[in-house]
This record gives sequence, C-alpha cells and structure tokens, in this order.
Amino acid sequence: MPTRAGTRAGRMGALVAIAGALSLGGCGVLRGRGDEAPRVESRKVAVPERSLTRAERRAAAAAAEAARAQTRTPPPAPAISMASSARASESPPVAPIAAPGVDDVNRGRMAEERGDLEEALKQFERAIERNPRLTIAYLKAGDIYRRRGDFASAEARYRAAAELEPRSFEAQYLHSLSLQLLGRTPEAVRGYLRALSLKPDDFEANLNLATAYLQLGEPAQGVPYAERAVRLNAKSAAARSNLGAILAALNRHEEAVIEYQQASELAPLTAPLLLNLAESLGRTARHAEMANVLRQAIQLEPSAVAWERLGYAQFKLRQYAPSEASFRSALEIDPNHFPALNGIGVCRLNEYLFSNRADEPARRDAVNAIRRSLQIERNQPEMLELLTRFN
Repeated sequence: MPTRAGTRAGRMGALVAIAGALSLGGCGVLRGRGDEAPRVESRKVAVPERSLTRAERRAAAAAAEAARAQTRTPPPAPAISMASSARASESPPVAPIAAPGVDDVNRGRMAEERGDLEEALKQFERAIERNPRLTIAYLKAGDIYRRRGDFASAEARYRAAAELEPRSFEAQYLHSLSLQLLGRTPEAVRGYLRALSLKPDDFEANLNLATAYLQLGEPAQGVPYAERAVRLNAKSAAARSNLGAILAALNRHEEAVIEYQQASELAPLTAPLLLNLAESLGRTARHAEMANVLRQAIQLEPSAVAWERLGYAQFKLRQYAPSEASFRSALEIDPNHFPALNGIGVCRLNEYLFSNRADEPARRDAVNAIRRSLQIERNQPEMLELLTRFN
C-alpha cells in the first residue's frame, strides 16, 4: 500500500501537504560456499586369461561401469550471496508493480508542482475512479478543494480517506479541519479527538481543538489543549494568542494579558491581537495601557470596535471630550455600531448631570442616541433603564 509524506502547509494558522511513495523492504540471504566432492580412485578389474562364461562377462561389465561412475566429479554446489536480492547476478532489478491509480497520482503531483491545480485535480479524481481504495488520491484531491475554498468537496474527500484508513492521523486531522471550516464544530471536535488519540503531541491538532472548544462556548474544555500547544511550540504567536483568548473567556484576564503580550513579541502586531489585549487590560482596570494599545490598533487597522473601545478607556480615565470624539469616530465607520451610540448617550448624560440638569440639549442628545441604539439591539436592559429615567 502506498505510504504518505506530510502535506500540512496551510492549516488556519496553518494547512498541511501529504505525499505517498511506494517502498520495498530488502531482505538478506546467507552466504555459503560449496565444498568439492571427494575424488574416488578408480581400480581396474582384473580379467583372467581364460574364456569367461556369459554370466561372468555380464558381472565384469557391471563392475567396470561402477568403477567408472565413481571416478566422475560432481559439479560444485552454487554459492549464495548476501547481495543476490539486490544485484540478482548483475541482472537489472525488477520494478514493483504499481497499484492502479498510482501513476495518475504521480502525474497529479507533477501538475501540482507546476501550479496547474486544474490538471492536478483531474489526475487525482481519475486515480480515485481507477482505484477507489487509494487513500492518497482522496487526500490530494481534498487538499486542492480546500485551497480553492470548496470546503464541502474537501470534506467529502477527506471523509472517504478517513473511512479507508481509520488509523491515519493525517486523514482524521484533515477531515476534522474541513468540518471546522464548514462550521460543523461538534463533529470537528470529535474528529480532532480521534486524531489526537493517534498522535497526541501534534501541535496543530491541539491548537485547532482548543479553538473549536472556544467556538462552542466551552473554553474550560479547551484549556488543556491550548496549554499543550504552547508547550509544544512556545514560540508560536498563534498558540499564545489562542491560550490568551481561552483564559479571557474564563475571566482569567491577568493570565490572558501575559499570553497576549508574549504573542505580540513573537510575531508582527495585528489589530485582532491588540483588541484582545486591550479588552483584558480594561478588565483588569489598566485603562491607560488599554488606551495606548487601542491607538496602536487604530494605526494598523481603523475600525468601529477599536474607536469605541478607545472611547470607553478614555471615559474611564475621565477624558470625557476625547471619549465622545472617539465614539463619534466609530459611528463614522459604522453608523449602526450600537455600543458607540451607547457611549455617546452616556457622555451626553454626563454633561447633563454636571450641569445640574440644566443642559437640556445634552439630555435630548443622550435620549436620542440611546433610543437609536435600542432600535438596533433590543436586548440592553441597562440602556433601557437609562432611557426610562431620562426620557
């Protein structure tokens, strides 16, 4: 059966490549030498000078023939060489017979190396038609479907490979990955667990399983896998960031900050990482640091979320005018970002209260902003209470 090398070149953070090869195990033979047979001396049969009877002549002829037979030397025994299986007496080696479809897989690999994915996929699918039990063909076809973003077709091919070889880590892992990409997270979790039963210390499988548990809203289940991923690759920014997100979901924000900070030192900064770090800093009342991190995030990638969070940090630092300005910047990017509307409402109510309830325009602005926010998102009991009090 063909064996496989790895394809992981890609997986969410990372995906993986699989290759197959046909191998034969050599066998040894014993070396021996033939011993020469002992030579037997011949002896002449003396015949008396008198005439012999017919019976005596027959007996004499038989004795003479027996003597001649003893003088013949048998051929030497053939020697058996240790190298006979490899060299076969200098004759050319006999090529192993390839399983049906293997040639198609090889042609598909060559097309893939040229960048001709269409031809590669055609060859892999042809291999499947010729040999429905050729696991490597399913895996290679699945890889191309996944690279194209056709996750449903990738899942079907990976599933077939996993059914053909239940003990194949690659097949189980790639099938789980395709399920996760399709949003079939509970099935992906079961698949990752099967894969890890075959290879417990695989970095990407542990990382993705932890992420899947986080997606399911079960961060506690994901902790051991996220921690193992960090142990397996302590210099992975993705593993550190993933562990930080799980710890934050468990309200372990002090620990989350440490993981996010380490992630920020291991790879170029990204806006999502900085937003997560800022959120955990805010939850630990480190609002000045939170504001600084959010300014970095805005420089990298301005977003309504980043501006709104900056407005929140500035409000907690009692920087009310800059806070309101940040909330309005968020609305310029997304007019329906209701947390920013809430921020403007709170800022305007703050001005109203500071004026000893004399600033009626501030109150009206606040009510209008909160009412609009509730029209976008009704499930906000605290904002509904403010609207009831100040309307």
